Amino acid sequence: METHSQTEDTPDSRAILEGQLRECFGRVVYTHKTHEKCADILLLRLSRIKLWQIILSAITTAGFIGAVFGAGQIGALIGVLVSTALLAFNAYTKNYDLGELAQKHRQAGADLWIIREKYLSLITDLKMREKPIESLQGERDSLLNELHAVYAGAPSTKYEAYRKAQEALQRLEDMTFSDEEIDAFLPKELKKANKANAVDARTSRG
Repeated sequence: METHSQTEDTPDSRAILEGQLRECFGRVVYTHKTHEKCADILLLRLSRIKLWQIILSAITTAGFIGAVFGAGQIGALIGVLVSTALLAFNAYTKNYDLGELAQKHRQAGADLWIIREKYLSLITDLKMREKPIESLQGERDSLLNELHAVYAGAPSTKYEAYRKAQEALQRLEDMTFSDEEIDAFLPKELKKANKANAVDARTSRG
């Protein structure tokens, strides 16, 4: 791993490093969410295809049964057309395994989640100033290697998934929580509202 012993630990150096870490963190947040949306899109498409396979199978069977019992050439023709469509669906699902691809996107999302949290922790450590800048740079380099390994094995994402991720993060605020929402998951002693009330009480007494 590259060493950074020559870097001077100054406020400017930390500001530059923070800017890079924030940029990396933002990209990972978007990529993580995009892989999740890709998996959702593929699973929805797979469920629709399976539904149409069931419907077309039923129509095909009914068409050929009708032909056997004298429904005529129209019934047989409908049966042939529908069976051809069913064959195309079956060939598509055989050559393009949507379920497996969705699982790869899920796995990529899971791998990116832990990297996202590591970037967040690294930014926190940087702001707390408890670690020297050389240590922070080393952790950054390690995270870049982890990120490269995930990207190398991850399937390609689609623009549709990116747009859905953008909507979820910006409009629906998937990554944003109010203090009240976070407090709801914490025990009483750790709630931020309790600390704020205690500060207000001390202020009023003063």
